[in-house]
Amino acid sequence: MTTPITMPALSPTMEEGNLAKWHVKAGDKIEPGQVIAEIETDKATMEVEAVDEGVIEEILVPEGSQGVKVNTPIATLSGEGEAPKPAPKQEVKPSPAKQQAPEAASKRPPAAETVSATPGERVLASPLARRLAEQGGIDLSGLQGSGPNGRIVKADVEAATKSPRAAAQQQTSRQSREVSKPAPQQSPPATLESYGIRPNSYDLVPLDLMRKTIAKRMTASFRDVPHFPLTIDLEIDALLKARREINKRFADNGVKISVNDMCIKAAALALKLVPEANASYTPDGIAMHHHADIAVAVAIPQGLITPIIWAAETKGLAQISAEMADLAQRARERKLKPEEFQGGTFSISNMGMLGIKSFASIINEPHGMIMSIGAGEKRPIVKNDALAIATMMTVTVTCDHRVVDGALGAAFLKAFKSFLEDPMAMLL
Repeated sequence: MTTPITMPALSPTMEEGNLAKWHVKAGDKIEPGQVIAEIETDKATMEVEAVDEGVIEEILVPEGSQGVKVNTPIATLSGEGEAPKPAPKQEVKPSPAKQQAPEAASKRPPAAETVSATPGERVLASPLARRLAEQGGIDLSGLQGSGPNGRIVKADVEAATKSPRAAAQQQTSRQSREVSKPAPQQSPPATLESYGIRPNSYDLVPLDLMRKTIAKRMTASFRDVPHFPLTIDLEIDALLKARREINKRFADNGVKISVNDMCIKAAALALKLVPEANASYTPDGIAMHHHADIAVAVAIPQGLITPIIWAAETKGLAQISAEMADLAQRARERKLKPEEFQGGTFSISNMGMLGIKSFASIINEPHGMIMSIGAGEKRPIVKNDALAIATMMTVTVTCDHRVVDGALGAAFLKAFKSFLEDPMAMLL
């Protein structure tokens, strides 16, 4: 029996991936847990492990293939999902009194070893059975398998689809799919030529997976999230002095703190001081997060990725600096694990090093806010009714108005400013 190996969904938002490399070839025997391929998602390159044992019969999608849709068959596996053939039995002629009518005998279910899954336990089923169950809306955890070691095989699913209970499940599943069916997509945008741009006057660079994902998520966020910006100017001379002293004192230990590291720490402490701002909107209510998990935008050639400093309020500046340097390096190499860039409760985007004075970012759902940090620069200010020069930095937070209103956003910025303008407060 031949069963397909399909392109896996390696993240909740993944719709397609690039098949970067095969670690097996046709004729190889594989076992559960064995790495068989490497898949490039929109954020990272990840290894794919075999779920079942068997022999690779055919490679359907060669390595290097781009934009392979999730659930597309990429190879076939043989020798999996077959029930063992019963040993030949010696024919015993029953006595006339004990003979059964052929019709009655055919209705008796075959004897087989069966197992049922307990809650939280992985259901033992062949890939073909899983696919048929998914298509038919059948819950595998409620079935008993007749295959080897109680494995659920094709015949078990087909038998289940004929039961009244399965029919009810299929109806519920169809109704659920109809309710969750996305609205018809809008017509594609007009071509450049329709705007008057001459043909052959430009080069078209194909979109990679990351750029497609960024375009889709940012469009949805800007369109669907009611957002507004709040901007504040900060005096950072004390911050810069503290940074110089820390780096000088701990240089022998390899410590090198950046302004961005100090902004991460200050933002985390401000979120704990104003916990209502450390929240996300959900249809069921406002999620109040227990920790300040700070996602920091890192620019890579393909676009942006946001590795996360988890529970940043609990970490010192040296630890934040070391983690951020490691995450940024592996982000540029596309070696981050999904748990290192998926999630978080608050975002920071810093373009100060590029000379940008101020800007506003698009919210990174499901975060309630995103902070945009501009460049520090000498500016004339008024101090004690006299003109003075100070190093100033402009910071803007874009707020999800469903979670953070104006007063709450202002309270967060006030707390952030207190930590950044008085760095010693971050030590308390």
